Amino acid sequence: MSQSTVALCFDFDAVSTWLHTFKAHHSPTKHSRGVFGAEVGSRRILDVLDEADVPSTWFVPGHTADSFPDAVEAVLSDGHAIQSHGWSHTNPSEYESKADERADLKRSLASLESLTGETPSGYRSPYWDFSRHTLELLQDLGFEWSSSLMGREFEPYYLRENWSADPDEPYDPGERTDVLEFPVSWYRDDWPALQFVMGASSQGPRPNEQAFFEAWRAQFDWMHEHVDGGIFTLTMHPQITGVAPRPEYLAELIDHMASKPDVTFRTLDSVAADIRS
Repeated sequence: MSQSTVALCFDFDAVSTWLHTFKAHHSPTKHSRGVFGAEVGSRRILDVLDEADVPSTWFVPGHTADSFPDAVEAVLSDGHAIQSHGWSHTNPSEYESKADERADLKRSLASLESLTGETPSGYRSPYWDFSRHTLELLQDLGFEWSSSLMGREFEPYYLRENWSADPDEPYDPGERTDVLEFPVSWYRDDWPALQFVMGASSQGPRPNEQAFFEAWRAQFDWMHEHVDGGIFTLTMHPQITGVAPRPEYLAELIDHMASKPDVTFRTLDSVAADIRS
């Protein structure tokens, strides 16, 4: 048995994700999923979090902040943390230049600062990918932590720069930076299993939704039993987990985790501040 932290995270993509995903299939129907997430799903999730009295971290594209300011302000007014998810929800590897990626990040900061009055300290990459410039830009723009990569499961670590991945040479991980990473996992993300996209190559059969949340429960139980000081980072999207009856499953999962001894729910920013102090 060990001390455990739960970090509930929500990628508040709204419409932005549909503007850069499956470009051959743009349609108002797909955009409407993002509208649902902003106007319905987010409120359902906030109600669950309020009932459980737990904090969470919302990664908000600037596009969402500018398009649905009332929905983002509701997240803030309910006491949850808002961090950067880029402005346009573009995969960093798809920018044509370092300047383009920097401009998108700076636009994100401007949108969130205008709405919240605070400068984000954390970043989550759209599509969980970095370009060869991303880490340098995060350092230049003053980001203190990221939640985008997968070098661990339940333990934070510091990102490295100047790595080398020559296929003919041993891998060189490079030198440690001061940017802290809270690792993510596709197996702790609602999108792959629960977001149906017609024609997507990764699309599988319809899942047993309740069993999907039970799998998260099993992962948490394993961490709580085996990893002292582990951080259980979940990634959810209001347009996915906000769909009925999934908010009930989320509430049941939170109740289960809270029932365990020595478990706290925290924002990633508060955890990062303690680690970096």
